[in-house]
Amino acid sequence: MARTVAQVIVDALSELGVRQVFGVVGDALNPLTDAIRTTEGLEWVGCRHEEAAAFAASAQSQLTGTLGVCMGTVGPGSVHLLNGLYDAAKSHAPVLAIAGQVPLAELGSDYFQEVDNDALFSDVAVFRATVTSPYQLPQVLETAVRHAQGRKGVAVLTVPGDLGDRELTADRPARFSLNAPVSRPEEPAVRRAAKLLDRSEWTTLLVGEGARAARDDVLALADRLAAPMVLTLKAKAGFEGEANPFQVGQTGLIGNPAATAALQDADTLLLLGTDFPYRDWYPEGRTVIQVDTEATHIGRRVPVDVGLVGDTGATVRDLLDHLTAAPAGSEGGRDRSHLHKARERFEQWRSGQARLADPAHDKGLAGRVRSALDNRHHAIRPEALAAAVDRIAAGDAVFTSDTGMATVWLSRFVEMRGDRRLIGSYNLGSMANAMPQALGAQCLDRERQVVAFCGDGGLSMLLGDLMTLKTYRLPVKLVVFDNRRLGMVKLEQEQAGLPEFGTVLDNPDFAAVAEAMGITGIRVTDPAEVEGAVRRALGAPGPVLLDVLTNPDEIAVPAKPTVEQGWGFALAKVKEVVRSHGEQD
Repeated sequence: MARTVAQVIVDALSELGVRQVFGVVGDALNPLTDAIRTTEGLEWVGCRHEEAAAFAASAQSQLTGTLGVCMGTVGPGSVHLLNGLYDAAKSHAPVLAIAGQVPLAELGSDYFQEVDNDALFSDVAVFRATVTSPYQLPQVLETAVRHAQGRKGVAVLTVPGDLGDRELTADRPARFSLNAPVSRPEEPAVRRAAKLLDRSEWTTLLVGEGARAARDDVLALADRLAAPMVLTLKAKAGFEGEANPFQVGQTGLIGNPAATAALQDADTLLLLGTDFPYRDWYPEGRTVIQVDTEATHIGRRVPVDVGLVGDTGATVRDLLDHLTAAPAGSEGGRDRSHLHKARERFEQWRSGQARLADPAHDKGLAGRVRSALDNRHHAIRPEALAAAVDRIAAGDAVFTSDTGMATVWLSRFVEMRGDRRLIGSYNLGSMANAMPQALGAQCLDRERQVVAFCGDGGLSMLLGDLMTLKTYRLPVKLVVFDNRRLGMVKLEQEQAGLPEFGTVLDNPDFAAVAEAMGITGIRVTDPAEVEGAVRRALGAPGPVLLDVLTNPDEIAVPAKPTVEQGWGFALAKVKEVVRSHGEQD
């Protein structure tokens, strides 16, 4: 029996191991969704917004390294995919988006809902094509998938409304032949890098997500070099925990002083699998060696003395082979004072953060003084909420976090020990990503705990897809940091000396909203109830929304605060007090 264009596409997705397709049904997609309906092992997840569908597909791809799939129908449906697809592109996640289109005969006629998809997706996609004949299948699909997987990006396949149900007269199974290559740099470059590392007195590693698969090799290298290991946010999963005696946390605005000092004190920096973009946080005048699979990433953030283009694991093993066992003049090994100093600073910082996260913090002398400045109403501190989730969440939980203050608290208080995983919009920096990414993650495994750190602004932006969690009985746990603010914007304004403006949110009772949707809702206003509420939320069956009213004036001190930031913040606070005298908050 001859297959249709839609069935060829859906059969191929099934053979690739795709388990869910996310989207919103309608017109041009009808032949495709009907083919999914009749294909065993492939599930259609009907979202309330196509942006959520794209975020969900991106999350699945990032967690598995395989293809994520989403669909958007003609015109607005495809346009709505765009932000989630940009997140996938910036995260180097292989995603296939299937976009609907008007009938072939109407192309170019400004037909109802017509959008030029090839132009629309030109910036975000590594491959895009419009199917104009059944004879293009399955080759055009094979090409799209190979581009998505091979270039770790987004491929868009547009299917006009009158093509999906047309039959192929010459049919064959799709063939993808997908193999991940392992590359390594040339030996002379490795020798030059090893020579520089042998000469280095104090080396610091900056480790990114690209090194996660090479964890054991990276730990061996850190031990050989006696090097503290600064982690990017995306490297938390895989490198945190007591099993790594070299890590000193993150640098940057969400980081800590120990990590910043470890970079500043080093004479040599070794970048492994990271494209950490914040140039101001790289120290100047250091010897820099960078390892990355992408040649275009070498040196684009900081001047590099030796660039090694290759797989992190293979390259690190080559470096270990070329490093001397013990530098000349040493007594059996390297000077480890740089490592010890960095670790001591890190542990001191963590102890201070633990005191902040103690629910009883504001009752002590230091807490009472601080509360008079930033928590006069004794609201729940977000540090305490994040720390409670860290203590109670499963050892293999998947975490997602909204861009903004929710990510700050997760970064500082949730440790990605064991088999925990972390997903967020950490390259694009989009709002509203945590809940739909958690949706995608939970679809992969209904039994694994998935916890979303949601900002109140982010959650409300795509609030409708709470219904998707309920409809598909996805037991996602949504932890809402409800500070009634766009918190990161508030902080940006105040650091620049501006009074807070336009950031106040008129929120509903999110727990009541969840209950109205058929989801368990828990609302917390008392600091003494945080621990019990977190236990109840994470232990309850089905989806749960934990709405915690947190302190809107909480200060997240950056790892390297400047005098200008301090003066700006003080000036902003004076302006806010003058402006708000006698006004209702």
